[in-house]
Amino acid sequence: MKWIIGLVCMLCSMSLQAQDLKSLYIALPDSLSPLLTKVNREDFGDFLASNMKAEVKNRFGQTSEMLKLTDDYLLVHVSKSSREEMKLLPLNDSVKVVCVVRTYCGPVPDSEVKFYDTAWNELPAADFVTLPEENEFYKSVLSETASDSLRNLRLNADMYLKEVRLSDKDLSLSVSYTTPQYMDKTTADKLKSYLINAPIVYTWSNGKFLKVSTQ
Repeated sequence: MKWIIGLVCMLCSMSLQAQDLKSLYIALPDSLSPLLTKVNREDFGDFLASNMKAEVKNRFGQTSEMLKLTDDYLLVHVSKSSREEMKLLPLNDSVKVVCVVRTYCGPVPDSEVKFYDTAWNELPAADFVTLPEENEFYKSVLSETASDSLRNLRLNADMYLKEVRLSDKDLSLSVSYTTPQYMDKTTADKLKSYLINAPIVYTWSNGKFLKVSTQ
């Protein structure tokens, strides 16, 4: 019985947390915001509200810029080589989770996806999305010759790199295959005919991102 009471109290506490993304972002713990201070994050919102360019100097003295902020979505270029997107997603009528996508360009874009409750406790990402396997970006190959050719080309694709984007307009997420971008041009061009050259798209439904199509 005690654990039921504890669970109800926890859910009530979560529902009372700030439920707009601006407030949640300002309350982001320093451990999850190594480059941007609380003042930086407050300034972003103030600048955008005043129709000003939302640029700040981060902890390293470099420029960071917020490009978009709504009640449920934000986009920040944290540095020249990294960006951060967040989306506030409903679990039910009163409880929400935050999806955070961090993309690093070194120089090819590669993303990581994490989920948090509104108190910024990390949640198991596998509970909310199953990102595509690398093979899902490749067309089916029927002939033995084409299969051998593809196998040889993929020896050059020794890292699985993907770029994940959240939508500011709806509850969708897209995943693009970026591994060919780090390959030499000749090999990448040969590989193109074997690739599904479109992102894999997911939509949020019943508390989880579900794959809907390849567009």
